[in-house]
Amino acid sequence: MGSFSIWHWMIVLVIVLVLFGRGRVSEIMGDFGKGIKSFKEGMNEDEAKKASTPAPAPAPQITASQDAPVTPAATENKSEQV
Repeated sequence: MGSFSIWHWMIVLVIVLVLFGRGRVSEIMGDFGKGIKSFKEGMNEDEAKKASTPAPAPAPQITASQDAPVTPAATENKSEQV
């Protein structure tokens, strides 16, 4: 019951050909092929854009030797230790 025999597919094919005609079916399949080709080209263009875009420069890192903001609490502790 789940599978179709060759006769079922032949009947479906005849109905499709009667409804759309032989030329129309070939046009539809051609348009379908062009759509797939266009989709693949678009995907390749997106990948090429991502590959050609340079990576952002890393942010500079602040080290202890550079001028860092000094909090008042840090200066009070230094003066108390002296």
